[in-house]
Amino acid sequence: MHTGNIIRRVLVVEDEWVVRMDLVDELQAAGWTVSEAATGEVALAMLPEGRFDLLVTDIRLPGRLDGWHVAQAFRETFPPAPVIYVSANPDLPHRRVADSVFMDKPCDMVRLLATCEKLAGG
Repeated sequence: MHTGNIIRRVLVVEDEWVVRMDLVDELQAAGWTVSEAATGEVALAMLPEGRFDLLVTDIRLPGRLDGWHVAQAFRETFPPAPVIYVSANPDLPHRRVADSVFMDKPCDMVRLLATCEKLAGG
């Protein structure tokens, strides 16, 4: 668990409500400030509104924008910020943004939180 006074902000993009709530709850319990979106369009609309230190996104999302698009726009907006793809869909390394991490669903929350901490430098 993070013990410093630094505010760490994560954007969680997941269309499955139960999965999104699990991710949000676990990240908040670990000390993250969490914003959430159910679609790529909502996620992209949130980017100019704030500062995010990390993105956790599913790949298959409803609407026109999938997780690959969300990650690309996120990285363009916040160039150094880490990206974690969490998906039951196959990993396509050529579609991933540089230095990103792919995790299969169902996601091991302990592993996800450890990866978030590692990528955030905590």
